[in-house]
Amino acid sequence: MTDADRSPRILLIEDDPDLPRLLEIHLRDLGSETEHCSDGEEGLARGVSGEHQLIVLDVMLPRLDGLSVCRELRAAGIRTPVLMLTALSDEIDKVLGLEVGADDYLTKPFSVREFVARVRALLRRSEGDYARSTQPAEAVVAGPLTIDLRGRRATVDGRELSLTTKEFDLLVFMAERTGRAFDRQELLNHVWGYNYSGYEHTVNSHINRLRSKLEDDPAAPRFIQTVWGHGYRFMAVEEGPDEN
Repeated sequence: MTDADRSPRILLIEDDPDLPRLLEIHLRDLGSETEHCSDGEEGLARGVSGEHQLIVLDVMLPRLDGLSVCRELRAAGIRTPVLMLTALSDEIDKVLGLEVGADDYLTKPFSVREFVARVRALLRRSEGDYARSTQPAEAVVAGPLTIDLRGRRATVDGRELSLTTKEFDLLVFMAERTGRAFDRQELLNHVWGYNYSGYEHTVNSHINRLRSKLEDDPAAPRFIQTVWGHGYRFMAVEEGPDEN
């Protein structure tokens, strides 16, 4: 059996006794296998296995909160998409969730239809349909940087980069449009989706993390350059860092 033939495995980390049962019914209707745990420490232990195609993660959890779980997963190199759930609607909670590496965010109460739509989108990304949908090439090559679209891997000077899902998507989006300048809202719309209008500072955080992983000298970047007063552009540069 190939990876494409296997049912997606979804990890639910949620301490509400009733919500997981409801979500599991709809996830099974999508052909997914579900696994549930009710505290953050157990959820982290299962999540670091890397055996899941999606993690649905509540923010308010016993033993270890969801933001800490997400942060630890990303620090461990786990790139599995994370959909965060929370009863909190404050902007700071949403921003924190995105900046610790979550891929999407739903505030309780939410409709099952919206939940299923978000899950479908994240599973498509996890399964590599992003690469198949773009189809112009299986890889993007920019000097010493190579991005394997199907394998969702990126290397620079032969060194593999440990990128979160959103960092990878942001890098691909910009690298496929070399030389074009994007403002922060454009990047939010294309990489995060229209739901994140107004969260331009999230783009700044992800750009800074990408530079720290991609660039020899993040203060003098070769690839992701700042366009002052506008935003950012990707440049395929063979030489060393720009001195400007």
